[in-house]
Amino acid sequence: MDYVNSIILGIIEGITEFLPISSTGHLIIAEQWLGHRSDMFNIVIQAGAILAVTIIYWRRLLDLMLGWRDPRNRTYAAKLIVAFLITAILGLVVKKLGFQLPETATPIAWALIIGGVWMICAEWAAARRPPHKEITWLVAILVGIAQVVAGVFPGTSRSGATIFVAMLAGTGNRAAATEFAFLVGIPTMYAASAFELLKTFKDGGAANEDWTGLGIAFVVSTVVAFIAVKWLLSYIRSNRFTVFAIYRIILGVILLGMAASGIIA
Repeated sequence: MDYVNSIILGIIEGITEFLPISSTGHLIIAEQWLGHRSDMFNIVIQAGAILAVTIIYWRRLLDLMLGWRDPRNRTYAAKLIVAFLITAILGLVVKKLGFQLPETATPIAWALIIGGVWMICAEWAAARRPPHKEITWLVAILVGIAQVVAGVFPGTSRSGATIFVAMLAGTGNRAAATEFAFLVGIPTMYAASAFELLKTFKDGGAANEDWTGLGIAFVVSTVVAFIAVKWLLSYIRSNRFTVFAIYRIILGVILLGMAASGIIA
């Protein structure tokens, strides 16, 4: 039964990691019924979703690495690196401060609702700007910061925060903003997974980890995320993110009601 739960958590992660609806928030809520998992479990199955994006964008990544003689590729890659470094440095600071993820639904519910309202307002504002595809240095810096903010407040959504920050900061094109947000997530989540793995082995917690369940969830997350991202990239070509914002608000209200009635903590 525990492996069935791992499959369910892998499906949840795969669907929610890149849709702007918060994977961490969904996992924390799901664990109230399916059993608590370690921080390493949650972060490593996120890496499964990142692997799916790596596969989808492999041509773009290869072009950036092999086409470094092209000034446009060098500049774009440099902006990805800057965004990643900002996230890494601020993320370490947050870790040193002893930040812990919430274990109750209420803060996640409010983050979902506030984030949903913000998404509607942000897309409305971005739609009134020229649809520039350029990723500026300001966008790169703000995306790096947004990743940390999303990590500190589960329910915010890393993909949602980074995409809409990019759109508001000058990249009015949804596809261009989404691509940069997804690409910068690749080194970010791989680094986070590696950090948690090293920490687990160093602290001697590896023996207590359910590696089989983790492996199952990782594979499921990768497959499901591949399908979800392919669908999302097709969807945003002609549709706004409004449906995701509405979903967030409805889910947040439902969670607040469930928390108030004692159904969930």
